[in-house]
Amino acid sequence: MTTLYHNPRCSKSRATLELLQKKGIEPDVVLYLELAPTAVALEKIATMLDVPATAMIRFGEDCAKELGLTKEDKRSAKEWCKLIAAHPILLERPIVVNKNKARIGRPPEKVLEIL
Repeated sequence: MTTLYHNPRCSKSRATLELLQKKGIEPDVVLYLELAPTAVALEKIATMLDVPATAMIRFGEDCAKELGLTKEDKRSAKEWCKLIAAHPILLERPIVVNKNKARIGRPPEKVLEIL
């Protein structure tokens, strides 16, 4: 099963969904702004991405600025994931999960590595 953490307002997210569909894949679409993933789920995704949790944060979002977040903040992965769960707008998008691997679709073709 392939899962897409999707924001339909995001052009990269829409392009990734279209790319998957052109490959014959109908992913399980998670509208994460409506149903935020849990901190535990986000920790698992970070592990599958094989990146630090900060790579999943959109530091340019107004919310990040309002919270005073920077890439230099010294927080554990668990703390970053709790922040994303509480403020899902911070989640980098799109993220595709396939089996035990995940990729951020920037650019969208990056997700092809795990299909």
